[in-house]
Amino acid sequence: MYKYDGLVVHQSFDEEGVIEVVEKSGERALHFGSSARQSSMLISAPDRLHSLYARAMMALLLFQEQPRDVLMIGLGGGTIAKFMLRQFADCRLFVVEFRSSVLKVARSHFGLPFDPRLKIKIGCGAQHVSQQSRSYDSLYDLVMIDAYDHDGMAPEVSSELFFDNCRTLLKSHGMLAINLWGTQQDLFKQVSWNLGRVFDWRQVFLPVRNRGNIIAFAFGRDFPKPTYKTLADRAMRLEQRYQLEFPAYLLDIKRNNPRSIGRIVNK
Repeated sequence: MYKYDGLVVHQSFDEEGVIEVVEKSGERALHFGSSARQSSMLISAPDRLHSLYARAMMALLLFQEQPRDVLMIGLGGGTIAKFMLRQFADCRLFVVEFRSSVLKVARSHFGLPFDPRLKIKIGCGAQHVSQQSRSYDSLYDLVMIDAYDHDGMAPEVSSELFFDNCRTLLKSHGMLAINLWGTQQDLFKQVSWNLGRVFDWRQVFLPVRNRGNIIAFAFGRDFPKPTYKTLADRAMRLEQRYQLEFPAYLLDIKRNNPRSIGRIVNK
């Protein structure tokens, strides 16, 4: 069967709807019943970050080169989780994914490994951070949020209360990264406002070139402010190491955040 201009190699259904894996021109993509890709992978290079938004999310390494304790809300095909495990030997990931069927597909079709550093909980990400924040604080140095269904971003992971719970779980020098849809303008404005209020406007945005995604980064109250020269030098080094476009990410962050960049970066 062909769909979305490609060959459907997997199709299953759960309470939330359809899950499809489609292959085209050497790429494998995860879909939730629409043409929008939830994850994508090069079949010939399954460990390389392929989708533009996933690559842009790793611009977080400009600010935090060695993430160790990471909370991820939303798994998708597991391509980002797989990259983190492969690149950072000391990284420990705790992932909350709403659909067990998505986890099964990430294992079977996208090569998500079984690794003692990777813990996965099936459930609602907003409920998890709410419950955990009542008993703990300062658990993670990085929170990554990428929670979408066929209709768009899950509203449970965009509220001010949700971000406040995430801040509780973050170490004071930690940071949060979230994948947003700039084309959903009203929701984007509301999420940006919620995020800014919680993190005292210590936030910057990275529009993903040639895509509707916008990656937002928010920073804890004790996050050390680097100089722009430090970031520029780091971007060159990171590009050589990971083969990702870090100098371009840094340029786009500077260009698109003229008012807020000074809260994050020293001249």
